[in-house]
Amino acid sequence: MSLNLTVTASIVGLITGAPDLVSVEASIAKKRIVQFLDGVGAGQANLMFADTRSIAASSNDDIDLAGALTDPLGEDASFARIKAILVVASANNTNDVVIGGAATNTFVGPFGASTHKVALPPGGVMLIAAPTAAGWPVTAATGDLLRIANSGAGSSVSYDLVIVGGDA
Repeated sequence: MSLNLTVTASIVGLITGAPDLVSVEASIAKKRIVQFLDGVGAGQANLMFADTRSIAASSNDDIDLAGALTDPLGEDASFARIKAILVVASANNTNDVVIGGAATNTFVGPFGASTHKVALPPGGVMLIAAPTAAGWPVTAATGDLLRIANSGAGSSVSYDLVIVGGDA
């Protein structure tokens, strides 16, 4: 398998108003592109996991980053480093999709601490990237579980997940 991916984050828009005697407008066009070529160094990745998943009410999905994941071609995707994570919560969800904070063997990565979490409301998006050679290290058996949870009872949640990284 050979990997070549582009991660793009952008906010583009225009704000207008008439605070007093004149009309005012300001535009923003902030865009960051991170390219990943095949490999394990800086600006490189050689593994990808992508899936649409569902979580039952009041439950969670512990993604074993150094475990039983497979890439879109059916090959082993056992990560040693994470370079990018994309989570897209379905707009049809009622509850939030909560990322981070596994009870044990927590992948801390970009969260800063094992108890830190990000809550995505229905339709929410989280995209983070670390194009350095180190990325966010995964430690098999002690720091490899990325928890994604349903914030509440009553209904399931669905989300899309893409993880990019390396095996070394």
